[in-house]
Amino acid sequence: MEKPKFKTVQEVVAAGEGPERYLHAPTDDGKSQPLNSPVPEMDIPAIDLNLLLSSSEDGQEELSKLHSALSTWGVVQVMNHGITEAFLDKIYKLTKQFFALPTEDKHKYARETGNIQGYGNDMILSDDQVLDWIDRLFLTTYPEDKRQLKFWPQVPTGFSETLHEYTMKQRVVIEKFFKAMARSLELEENCFLEMYGETAIMNARFNFFPPCPRPDKVIGIKPHADGSAITILLPDKDVEGLQFLKDGKWYKAPIVPDTILINLGDQMEIMSNGIYKSPVHRVVTNREKERISVATFCVPGPDKEIQPAEGLVSEARPRLYKTVTKYVELHYKYYQQGRRTIEAALI
Repeated sequence: MEKPKFKTVQEVVAAGEGPERYLHAPTDDGKSQPLNSPVPEMDIPAIDLNLLLSSSEDGQEELSKLHSALSTWGVVQVMNHGITEAFLDKIYKLTKQFFALPTEDKHKYARETGNIQGYGNDMILSDDQVLDWIDRLFLTTYPEDKRQLKFWPQVPTGFSETLHEYTMKQRVVIEKFFKAMARSLELEENCFLEMYGETAIMNARFNFFPPCPRPDKVIGIKPHADGSAITILLPDKDVEGLQFLKDGKWYKAPIVPDTILINLGDQMEIMSNGIYKSPVHRVVTNREKERISVATFCVPGPDKEIQPAEGLVSEARPRLYKTVTKYVELHYKYYQQGRRTIEAALI
């Protein structure tokens, strides 16, 4: 059951209150580093989305770069994605403008108890839950009949229209990316798209991380892997914060102009029979600077059975995962407990 809602981070800051509800206790082993310790930058390629679907030699080389990145990191930078820099700048600008609105204006779109959509913070499921230093606006954007338009901001002007346009542009990217992943694994190119389904859901999450007085002990988003098939991310263009875990070490995501970041979620790891990875990631906070990002979670249709593709199961590589449905419903509960949902799907 959801506990009573807590005030937003912006309200906590404005009231001059301390971050007690957000402080993470050090681990017992005495080895825990401050959350804002410096970390190396991850080495991931920028992939040309148009080249991925070309049958040329360059196209084959790009597919092999994609395969290497998704099987080691589970995340890639994508360029030539067909969305102009000017349009992406508009998304950033509208996001900043929304979170800069007076509190009462934002609360017109406040999340209701038991509903994930709307403005505010995430559900609190237990009294001792350590809160993330983030305010967010969460909106289902596709299919259109699943939109709850009462949560779609009318201010700043053009927000809702731009979000609709962005959703349609992303649909083109999603289709190409699923086809490219199938080709990179030598499968029929519609193999993953068919599992993803015509009724697949897109959820947009606009994230705002105010400056934080204790970046050493407070986290923006706690470590987790996504419950989606893929997640399309527009990270902040100026302020770092996103980090990925690989082989027990944290690495920061690079900021590369005019690219979007795509990371895989657990359902894609299941479909690829574990060849492609759903990476654990987190967002750290910053003492001086605010940070924004926009994530779109691409989730298979609720009626779809997600399982390893037949062509990826063999005697040499046995099937690793059960068939799952409605995976996301389980995911949120596991996330707040700091557990990985995909463990429940392992055979």
